[in-house]
Amino acid sequence: MPSLGADMEHGKVVEWLVHPGDTVHQGDLIAVVDTDKTLMDVESFEDGVVGGYLVDLSETVPVGTPILSLAEPGEEVPPGDGGRAAPPAPQAAPPVPPESALLPAAPAPPAEAAGAPAAVPRPTPGGRRVRSSPLARRLAAQLGIDLAAVTGTGQQGSISEADVRRAAAGAPQEPATAVPPAAVPPAAVAPAAVPAAVAPAAGRAASLRASLGSLMAKSKGTIPHYYVSTTLDLSRMGALMQERNVARPVSDRLVPAAFLLKAAAVAARDVPGMNGFWTDDGFAPSEHVHLGVAVALRGGGLVAPALLDADGLSVDELMQRLRDLVARARAGRLARTEMASATITATSLGDLGVEAVFGVIVPPQVAMVGLGRVAERPWAENGMLGVRMAATATLSADHRVTDGLGGSRYLNRLQELLLTPEDL
Repeated sequence: MPSLGADMEHGKVVEWLVHPGDTVHQGDLIAVVDTDKTLMDVESFEDGVVGGYLVDLSETVPVGTPILSLAEPGEEVPPGDGGRAAPPAPQAAPPVPPESALLPAAPAPPAEAAGAPAAVPRPTPGGRRVRSSPLARRLAAQLGIDLAAVTGTGQQGSISEADVRRAAAGAPQEPATAVPPAAVPPAAVAPAAVPAAVAPAAGRAASLRASLGSLMAKSKGTIPHYYVSTTLDLSRMGALMQERNVARPVSDRLVPAAFLLKAAAVAARDVPGMNGFWTDDGFAPSEHVHLGVAVALRGGGLVAPALLDADGLSVDELMQRLRDLVARARAGRLARTEMASATITATSLGDLGVEAVFGVIVPPQVAMVGLGRVAERPWAENGMLGVRMAATATLSADHRVTDGLGGSRYLNRLQELLLTPEDL
């Protein structure tokens, strides 16, 4: 069970993406793991042939517990390590992201399907055998998706939950067997209409809140925070953004966050002491800038997945990745590297009208950037009073690594970058 974040202590496998006898390579997805924060895809750390499952579905185990056995390529596969060569019949449906609780009630899957092994071929109305996981079948039943029309991306073409969601995004939303959401009274989506093993959104939100609170208490108790802030002149950024958005469709338009996050990443790269981790041996700077972005989840709670190598992305690339990252965070499908790799985090409450936010550092990181509301403000310069687009930026940093001088250099660099936004 890999560590999917600095505060993760345990997790549980809710879906296997490989099967005994399958050949996997480093980086291949092997399982979906449920943490206190979200569902995440876990990849293999090495090449090999799947020997057997070492934990049951929905069994909570500590980080570091072996969950899957691999044999060397060409080596005879052991006959089911720990007696778990095949997926055990789950006692209940594995949990799905909180948003699923908002779906209309759907017919329960047949009893034999609920106890079937993951990715066992299932007959379809046309007679074709379809390999699919229990979670994929359950979600397909809820959404009214015909598995025979879904293209599987798993081992041997098996259909995963992610494949069903992709199909649902492009499929008609009014299948004959589905109940239109508008016709479902509130009582129909009460917890009784959701499979018993599906944790309600409130339950996951409470778990996430407890996990986040524990991590922040640890941060405030062990990291000597200091804070600095400044008001950013964003007049040139606003003019450039307006110019670039003129000929773009609404869905492709840039927003201020794209420029602000890109500048925050570049400034972290340019100013020593802001980008990296505090370890037992002291500060360890990072060669990469993986910018964590605080994302509020619809069901409640907060996660901060990383935009990998954010300093090397163009503003347009960063905007596209940001949209994708937020969508997957709220759907509960983040990759391990996105949750465990952030080297500095940015948080913004500007869209909620907040003028300034002073964040709490996410350990083992050593800094957090807070971005406030972008708005027109009175601006005095050279004895003249005018109106400019501006925002308040704050920095929370670790006093063991830097001090106010380093923090002011970071904010000054942030302003320099935003005065020449065309170079970002």
